[in-house]
Amino acid sequence: MKLGWLVLLAWTIGSVTAAPVPDEERIPVDLRRTTLVVRDIDKSLPLYRDGLGLNVIYDQVIGGTTRLVLLRANDDFIGVLGLMQRLNLGYTPAPPEFRKAQPGQPILVFNLQDLEERFKRIEQTPHVTVAESPQRIEYPGANDSVIPVLFSAVWDADGNFIELNKILGTPAGQGDDQGANRAQ
Repeated sequence: MKLGWLVLLAWTIGSVTAAPVPDEERIPVDLRRTTLVVRDIDKSLPLYRDGLGLNVIYDQVIGGTTRLVLLRANDDFIGVLGLMQRLNLGYTPAPPEFRKAQPGQPILVFNLQDLEERFKRIEQTPHVTVAESPQRIEYPGANDSVIPVLFSAVWDADGNFIELNKILGTPAGQGDDQGANRAQ
């Protein structure tokens, strides 16, 4: 299998549609945003804004030293993506490395209902490197089942590894049998 268990764990936490956690399961913590520190926001934005279609909800220079852009998909309170560029560093950051994520590096996972159509736009976006074009893979599920997914991956301008998935069955933990899907 091409993906590690960490990626599988990150995928199984996601869902096809966002839904609030039932009140009896809520904890007093929300993950509001993930922010990527980037070399050049103007090189990073085309993938997230134009390729993925995220909406820019904030774009400001803070204190003259930092530019912060916030983007959202379907929720403006949780799951927001930040891009932050430190201005006037006084040095040139090392060039990005395009390799599988290493300890301390993020893997962003996006579920795209229109992956087949949108991937064409994403792979033509400047400063995007394709790791894997869309292909069907099957994750192991509960009770000898499989979880079918159309999987693809790219690196952004800074070398962040990004999974672009289309779930082909019921997501893990959402079916009567806790995500057990038979191969389609």
